[in-house]
Amino acid sequence: MPVTFRQPGVVLTDHRFSVPLDHDRPGGEHIELFAREAVAAGNEGRDLPWLLYLQGGPGCAANRFAGKEAWLGRALEDYRVLLLDQRGTGSSTPATRQTLPLRGGPREQADYLAHFRADAIVRDCEALRARLTGGAPWTVLGQSFGGFCATHYLSVAPEGLSAALITGGLPSLDAHADDVYRAAYPRMARKVAAHYARYPEDIERARRIAAHLAEHEPVLNSGYRLTVPAFQSLGILLGTGDGSHRLHYLLEDALVRTPSGPALSDAFQEAAHAALSYAGRPLYAVLHETIYGQDARPTAWAADRVRAEFPAFDAAKALAGDAPLQFTGETVHPWQFDCDPALRPLRESADLLAARTDWTPLYDAARLAANEVPVAAAVYHDDLYVDTAHSLDTARAVKGLRTWVTDEYEHDGLRVSGGRVLDRLLALVRGEA
Repeated sequence: MPVTFRQPGVVLTDHRFSVPLDHDRPGGEHIELFAREAVAAGNEGRDLPWLLYLQGGPGCAANRFAGKEAWLGRALEDYRVLLLDQRGTGSSTPATRQTLPLRGGPREQADYLAHFRADAIVRDCEALRARLTGGAPWTVLGQSFGGFCATHYLSVAPEGLSAALITGGLPSLDAHADDVYRAAYPRMARKVAAHYARYPEDIERARRIAAHLAEHEPVLNSGYRLTVPAFQSLGILLGTGDGSHRLHYLLEDALVRTPSGPALSDAFQEAAHAALSYAGRPLYAVLHETIYGQDARPTAWAADRVRAEFPAFDAAKALAGDAPLQFTGETVHPWQFDCDPALRPLRESADLLAARTDWTPLYDAARLAANEVPVAAAVYHDDLYVDTAHSLDTARAVKGLRTWVTDEYEHDGLRVSGGRVLDRLLALVRGEA
């Protein structure tokens, strides 16, 4: 039975659904999906259109809002909203280091997780739509990886959509993971240069911290092993609107004097662990490069391989000379599975997924070229996480898609703008802008 409760201005109803693990085998194993319905207080009995929200990731649960936070208040003016925990995340049959051993060994775990990509997520959405809307199409709002899912939705089941709203998530239709990361590392370098221009004192701070880590390779209080490459991956913060400031505050008090010499402060350790650990979203790391697998070529730890093509990111060379230390962005590497206790037991499964050669295409270029669904996409100028040029190429390939290219926001524009980004996208699909 659905459970209903109230928050200020919002009525929330929790739903649980059973869906096939493999939609091509409906009589086989089933998993549970969790989704939270939100409607403005006073509108519970109204026949409102549905808006399905697909979170970024992969491997991230839907937002847990308190009232009309972020974009939700704007959405509730027009819609009944469904916040879906995509398969394996949040309250949807979780897939973590604790639960995956129920599947068996690494091979069985990898085979299980191969069913957790955008194609399966969209088929889940279609199963839920049939049960919730009576078959009526709904609007999908896709943030980041949620936009990848929305693009797949347009490719395989456009009849299920009345409109598609995409924010920071227009994928390349045909780029291999190697292409994605060859475009990504120069963006990372630009973000780091902008950070150092804003906070020039951080150049020396970052070098000093990295030198300390290279000498000591400390294990944080949490059990996370903070290597120099792990420290560099704090650059993932630079993709959000306040990320440069957060990185600065993290660096400024990282080292403290102790009776035995310089050491990482407890405050820094706590903040670094919060930024680096995948305990709350392990599938983000395990499945990250699978979202770019579309043919017989393995992803084969693309971000790690391609990094070698950009020697500026070699911390040892930077520390041996006087070059600024480069931070990295949204990249997943094998060594993270050794550093992070939440990922360590999943290393072999991740290796097997990286070696797979049976990925199928996620996007249908011909069907997208004939698209009739109203689509609008916010494309963030020089987005750290999703390449702007790739996004604009895809925008031109989808018939009728309207873009809003902006440098007013970073990748988290939907969340931090209140309702402004969502309002703009709605105006575009409705022909009001």
